[in-house]
Amino acid sequence: QVLLVESGGGSVQPGGSLTLSCKASRIAFAIYRMGWYRQAPGRQRELVASITTTESTNYTDSVKGRFAISRDDAKNTVSLRMNDLEPGNSAVYCCNAYFEGGGVRNDYWGQGTQVTVTS
Repeated sequence: QVLLVESGGGSVQPGGSLTLSCKASRIAFAIYRMGWYRQAPGRQRELVASITTTESTNYTDSVKGRFAISRDDAKNTVSLRMNDLEPGNSAVYCCNAYFEGGGVRNDYWGQGTQVTVTS
């Protein structure tokens, strides 16, 4: 059974930083596009950042220049460095692993880690 485990969430003041990590198990990590999504209370889940197998990255506009996604295929991990955090960034952040090809489609999710930005 594939397992994605997030860590690094917590409470931080506005302007602070956090780094989220996601460790994947029982998965051919290197062939998966990895992403970070977030969901705040009363809002739909949204893509925050993604990184392809060739390390091409994509960010939602509101975090460009402040967040950075990276992956380490040797360690089966994907990270999200979040700088200059704002209260509006508060949400549960979930790790996603997605693969589609050769008639196969796999889509895995972690349980999420809470990020709270408050003074």
